[in-house]
Amino acid sequence: MKNYFLLIGICLICLSCKPPVSDEHFYDPGISLELAQFRKQQLGSIHYQLSFEFPLEKSVAIPSHLSLDLEITDLSQPLIMDFHEESSHLLSLEVNGINTEINHVDQHLIIPKEALTKGANSIEIEFLAGELSLNRNEDFLYTLLVPDRASTLFPCFDQPNLKANYSLTVTAPRDWEVLAGAPEIASEEKVESITHRFAKSDLMSTYLFSFVAGKFEVAKSETDFAQTMLYRETNPEKIAASIPELFTLHQKAKEFLEDYTSYPFPFQKLDFATIPIFQYGGMEHVGAIQYRESSLFLDENATDSELLSRAKLIGHETAHMWFGDLVTMDWFEDVWMKEVFANFMAGKLVNPNYPEINHELSFLSNHYPSAYGEDRTLGTNPIRQKLANLKDAGSLYGSIIYDKAPIMMRQLETAMGEAAFQKGIQKYINTYANSNADWNDLVVLLDKNTDLDLQQWSEVWVNQSGRPLISDEIELAKDGTISSFVIRQKAEDGSDKIWPQLFDITFFYPEGNKTFSVSLNDRTLDLKEAIGAQQPIAILYNSNGLGYGVFPVDKTSLSAISTLSDEVMRGQSYINLFENTLAGNIEPTLAFETFRNGISTEKNEILARLMSSELSIIFWKYLSEEQREKALPELEGQLWDQLQTDLPTNIKKSIFSLYSGIAYSEAGQERLYKVWKKDIEINNLKLNPDNFTSLAMSLALYGHPDSDAILIEERSRISNPDKLLRFDFLQPALSQNESERDALFESFSEASNREKESWVLSASGYIHHPLHQSSAIKHLPLALDLLEDIQKTGDIFFPKRWASVTLGQYTSPDAAKIVSDFLDENPAYNPILKSKILQASDNLMRVQKIVNTK
Repeated sequence: MKNYFLLIGICLICLSCKPPVSDEHFYDPGISLELAQFRKQQLGSIHYQLSFEFPLEKSVAIPSHLSLDLEITDLSQPLIMDFHEESSHLLSLEVNGINTEINHVDQHLIIPKEALTKGANSIEIEFLAGELSLNRNEDFLYTLLVPDRASTLFPCFDQPNLKANYSLTVTAPRDWEVLAGAPEIASEEKVESITHRFAKSDLMSTYLFSFVAGKFEVAKSETDFAQTMLYRETNPEKIAASIPELFTLHQKAKEFLEDYTSYPFPFQKLDFATIPIFQYGGMEHVGAIQYRESSLFLDENATDSELLSRAKLIGHETAHMWFGDLVTMDWFEDVWMKEVFANFMAGKLVNPNYPEINHELSFLSNHYPSAYGEDRTLGTNPIRQKLANLKDAGSLYGSIIYDKAPIMMRQLETAMGEAAFQKGIQKYINTYANSNADWNDLVVLLDKNTDLDLQQWSEVWVNQSGRPLISDEIELAKDGTISSFVIRQKAEDGSDKIWPQLFDITFFYPEGNKTFSVSLNDRTLDLKEAIGAQQPIAILYNSNGLGYGVFPVDKTSLSAISTLSDEVMRGQSYINLFENTLAGNIEPTLAFETFRNGISTEKNEILARLMSSELSIIFWKYLSEEQREKALPELEGQLWDQLQTDLPTNIKKSIFSLYSGIAYSEAGQERLYKVWKKDIEINNLKLNPDNFTSLAMSLALYGHPDSDAILIEERSRISNPDKLLRFDFLQPALSQNESERDALFESFSEASNREKESWVLSASGYIHHPLHQSSAIKHLPLALDLLEDIQKTGDIFFPKRWASVTLGQYTSPDAAKIVSDFLDENPAYNPILKSKILQASDNLMRVQKIVNTK
């Protein structure tokens, strides 16, 4: 036995020096593609048996234990587990019943092959749980392990294509509830705690393992499919209006997806928890979905769009049970696949329940502006991106995969036909259930149901970035009819890419319209169907909202947009106007007036929200300060007058949101103050307590002379403890004292002060608001310097959102120079983060060309 341990010791010494292996990247920090590929063929039948013991005090470490059973087929290399924590968190290691020395190198626990056998192996590890992704608060905590954060919590094989079963035991304070991915099967009460034991879970990837524990209320469904929900909301109106509907929406989503995929619900349960500070809208953990609480709890005055948005969020996360959880991407470069299907299916399953909403318009407004918002920038990326190491997987997330990918998928479904597309999807789900697949696997299956060359079709849509610029060349005969109509496309980035796509073109005549369906598959297209037609008074490109790109716009027809009776046509026209403005083809003042006039008569809530957003961006970013000051009184007056008219509640909410976001004049502040004080009640505008809190914060932001008293009174109105903590966190960002704002922003240099990411983003948004930029611009170098640390310590969306609420709000030449100098002085800067900076600063750089150079 002594000789055996001597041999083990020699091996460990050698391993600490990283002996030669077949690939040098095996031991790189993170999880390299090479390591993941090797482990995929090395390992099988993985079963994690985990226990965590949560103490009453947040500051006390969490004793934990892992019993790991697995099959090993290849012992040419040691067993490399992932544990992204300090080595001191590893307390003991036992391999196949033998105590083994711990060798923890560059985020990897390396177990010597001499301690292992081919076939079944058992590993026992005592450790202290890592807390980077545990989201630990005083009275609740929750895991969020996507994309590679499971290894920050416990030792594991943190890659999506090594699915495993989990058996979880959690010991928590007596007054805490615990929710996990499998049903609770037993509990044991102790003096100050309860030990909760959960059944063996279904197969899942490490990023889908989760649990929630803390002081939550519990609700049970009364639908056919039993569900449990944890929540912390305290508003009785929201609770009464929301909880029954939340269970119903999950039930309907489950039933639709079972029918569409021809595959029964794949897991043991569909429970969920709502969390006040949750970083995303939702996360599709197997058996225990997590949601941002404010996204699910709405009051009885919620607008149709708010109700639809909530239903789509639930549909999105439920769709993930099939698309992502049951069939999982093989590697995170295909993370977009689970997101595009979740978005795409959410629309399909939700839309029939809201017949009063124009869903083509909803798709257009929800996806196109966001997709363009990244695809027009120098930091854009393809839908499918190469990924060498999972530590960079978080950078793949963004509007390209969430918004451009659904546009691509709708083009594909339209080209294939709905029936053929669905048949291919059903085959995909049934073929790869409880396994992994990549985009090429899906293409092979879809290819069998279409004459399209999908490999070629997807080359530009999926594997390349950018969008086309569409132009036309029209010739007229002597009699005024069209003799030639040529449509051209070129890539915005100057490359030779060609986007095959479908869209409509509509000609407008005094006596009616004529629409042509276009299939643009080359650089140019002769629209022969238009030859011989009379010259129209106006032409609307992409009139059905299906196409993707920047289309021609006629300045002389802008005033007619608001008169278009077709809502999709109006939506497309406003989106295209906005994109042409940012491209420098339309003067910002002309676009501003078009949006301002349009919103004065708009009766569609979706369009009112779209126009409000685009008008606000132009107002704050593309009008000079002088132009803004000149335009403000009329804009404020118009919006306030609209609020006094007999508009539907849905429209009034959009108008009021726009008004409260720009009414910083003395007159505007006084009106908002009277609304906040409840001295003025706007007819048919129902404001809830959260709305009044936002109003108080806006008044402080605008520098109302009584802002300190306003904030003190508003604080006294807040009864929810979670919302009170958020309010206190944000107060320094709203201070009239510059030094208080400075101190708060500078405190974000410490990662511990950035843990509540949504709060940090809100605070930074106030500090760097256009009205504060003369005093806040000094913080831009710090905002840029912190990005690398934010990527290491924050969740997947945090780096881009941080850049957007800081440097992304600026318009001045001085700010542009700070950003440009930073990039010039750091030529070897992380290319992923550089892309985020370029995305976030796109408006800043465009303004220099469009506004500040004139």
